[in-house]
Amino acid sequence: MTAERTPTLRRAASYTARLAQQPRLLLAIKTSLAAVLAWYLAPLIPFLDDQYSYYAPLGALVTMYPTVARSARVGFQVLVGLAVGIGLGLSGVAALRLGVPGGVVLGTVIGVGVLLGGVRLLGDGGDWAPLAALFVLLIGGATDPEEFSVSYLGTTAFGVIVGIVVNLLVVPPLYLRRASERLSALRDTVTRVLDDAADAVTEERIGADRFESAMRTLAETRETVTAEVDEAEESARANPRRRRHRGEREENSRRMAALDRTAFLTQELIDLLLELQAADDASLAEEVRDELAGAIRSTADLVATPLGDPDAPQRLREAGDALADYQRALGMPRPGTRAEIATGAAMELCLRRIIDVSRPFV
Repeated sequence: MTAERTPTLRRAASYTARLAQQPRLLLAIKTSLAAVLAWYLAPLIPFLDDQYSYYAPLGALVTMYPTVARSARVGFQVLVGLAVGIGLGLSGVAALRLGVPGGVVLGTVIGVGVLLGGVRLLGDGGDWAPLAALFVLLIGGATDPEEFSVSYLGTTAFGVIVGIVVNLLVVPPLYLRRASERLSALRDTVTRVLDDAADAVTEERIGADRFESAMRTLAETRETVTAEVDEAEESARANPRRRRHRGEREENSRRMAALDRTAFLTQELIDLLLELQAADDASLAEEVRDELAGAIRSTADLVATPLGDPDAPQRLREAGDALADYQRALGMPRPGTRAEIATGAAMELCLRRIIDVSRPFV
């Protein structure tokens, strides 16, 4: 019996893992499940009018996000926004009972609701304040506004709770692997820019047009990867699976810090190359050109080294040796102003810092 059950469990685990790698599909399935559960369970809530049970699926819908932490945060903010809007709507109902013209009440309630919705504390719930006020004023005002308000807030809160529970229990998303893959993509992008810089120095074809597209791609990749890593870290909060992936989280965090610094230094290096070329600097004279190209290329090889690569120590030594050759070439007597020599030294410093950033991963 156990032997027969094992392949079935493995297939189920494999299917679950594949599903977890399709975040949009997983989110759609969990949102549908949460909405259905909230719809069928809402009438069972005591002290609430079951004719307003349709607000429970709405609560499940608005709180369902790719990460558990974001679901909980947005759900809380939505409920606070609803409570503010309901209070505002009940104030409008009271004003109607006192004989204030309906148009004046409606305009005031909506205007104040929009203003309150801009309060930073409400976050994503801010947009719900004027909407809830309008519902209480129009729907509740035609029946029993107090009963409607309690049922509206109660059933929505129930839906929010169902959404959070479903998100927590049904394959809680953890995007650490995807973030690791995106970090590798950033590493590859930085490597390509450095390799191209080395080619440009060797070919004596340094120009802004050559690097424009690459620098734009690097900046976009850097921004995208930062967002992916932040989302992965958020997905680990309040996630029961996070303890088994603590090492992966720490590794992603260290890689993000290192690659972000490397990308910044690479951009600085390209700017210095363009500055040197524009000034026809002696730092790009024949005496140092080959050493500079070699130092950049060796640094690129080091950056490109995957984690755990047995060749990493050798590449680190080669990058250090190539940089030392360039530093010696810079120190040889040659024509050039003090500012030009300082710029060449700044480029050497950029390469050294990239090597230092890569050193902990060797």
